[in-house]
Amino acid sequence: MMARVANASPTSRIHLLSLVVAVAIMLACTLYPPLIAAPDGKADHALATALFAAMSVAFVKGVGFVPRMPVWRWLFSGWTCLAALALASWMKFLH
Repeated sequence: MMARVANASPTSRIHLLSLVVAVAIMLACTLYPPLIAAPDGKADHALATALFAAMSVAFVKGVGFVPRMPVWRWLFSGWTCLAALALASWMKFLH
């Protein structure tokens, strides 16, 4: 009996732009922690949450993982990453 091999989905490939965004956020937050600090020097948890959400989504999309359920596919899309980055930019601009 021949073993079945799962066919890869045509969309399950590495997305270089998403991967670059994820690595850039990771390196920026690691090498320059004041980026996610409020003007008074304390941690800005809302900004950090938005940045780390964008980073997580970008890593998932960047490595090519495509969830089966539509709600997860939408949550781990490039649009969600863009929205989280826009939110982080807006929060940083307010400070």
